[in-house]
Amino acid sequence: MPEQTQEPARTRAPSIRDVARLAGVSHQTVSRVLNHHPSIRPETKQRVLDVMAELQYKPNRAARALVTSRSRTIGILSASGTHYGPASSIAAIESAAREAGYWVSTANIESSDAGSIADGLAHLAAQGIEGLVVIAPQVRVFDTLAQLSIDVPYVSLQSTGRDPQHALSVDQIAGARLATRHLIQRGHRMIYHLAGPQDWIEAEARMRGFLDEMGAQDVPTTAPILGDWTADFGYYAGRELLTVRDFTAIFCSNDQMALGVMHAVRDAGLDIPRDVSIVGFDDIPEAAHFWPPLTTVRQDFAELGRRCVALLLGDLDPSAPEYRGTIEPELIVRGSVGAPAF
Repeated sequence: MPEQTQEPARTRAPSIRDVARLAGVSHQTVSRVLNHHPSIRPETKQRVLDVMAELQYKPNRAARALVTSRSRTIGILSASGTHYGPASSIAAIESAAREAGYWVSTANIESSDAGSIADGLAHLAAQGIEGLVVIAPQVRVFDTLAQLSIDVPYVSLQSTGRDPQHALSVDQIAGARLATRHLIQRGHRMIYHLAGPQDWIEAEARMRGFLDEMGAQDVPTTAPILGDWTADFGYYAGRELLTVRDFTAIFCSNDQMALGVMHAVRDAGLDIPRDVSIVGFDDIPEAAHFWPPLTTVRQDFAELGRRCVALLLGDLDPSAPEYRGTIEPELIVRGSVGAPAF
């Protein structure tokens, strides 16, 4: 009978309880160390870290970060990741981070209340992030963040004017002025603005840019219409406006609402741009394929992501003359704008 070869016993990876036993603490204490809990005494934390190093305990990147002091991870706290702009920003940051040899961990929070923000930050801190990017639409998110302790370098991608050292953004006001100026230069004087939600930082900036340019060109303005970023809202707002038809052009605060307005104009049997000119904002990939192709404002998300990661990693010097906290947008002229018919 042939001799059976016995497979060597597999070595079991050390567990959190192994660390706790050797360090003489509870497994809850080890968990608190992993999560950077402030109540842990420095000598207890060091003892736990020493045992982790001895056992080569590596449950995740957070443990490696504690032992080596490097996680090579950038955290993103996002309160609006489903919309085009924030989603594009996240993708650009991920791409730039990969090129720099870093991972990205994103915490999407459902609401902007203090509890959700604190939970999101705690989730990222547990992974030993080395830098943080905050992508949030409302000012109240930054008010909450100002009251919390952030102990890593961070950048916010919406400039509220409250913390310019940490702000990096596309100049939304300049973009809105470009769009409005283009309509005025084509001869339009009766222009409506379909704005975004009132509590969004970018919507407020684009509305301000529209009003600033209209005032600078001495063109009478009507009150902007507050929307919700959706094509559905653009469609129904367009239908309502067309019952009066006291305008020749509409500047929409994003491309989706512009698409809805275009649909309403077509349904009314009117032509774009002969009867109504339309400008959007964002230059989503589909904008070039609307009919007619949409004139819009392009944001350079790739550059935004590159600068964001470079700033976090110290490759950009904020005090250097060439550094600016805003990126200039670009007007993309297509077929949705013409001279007014009346």
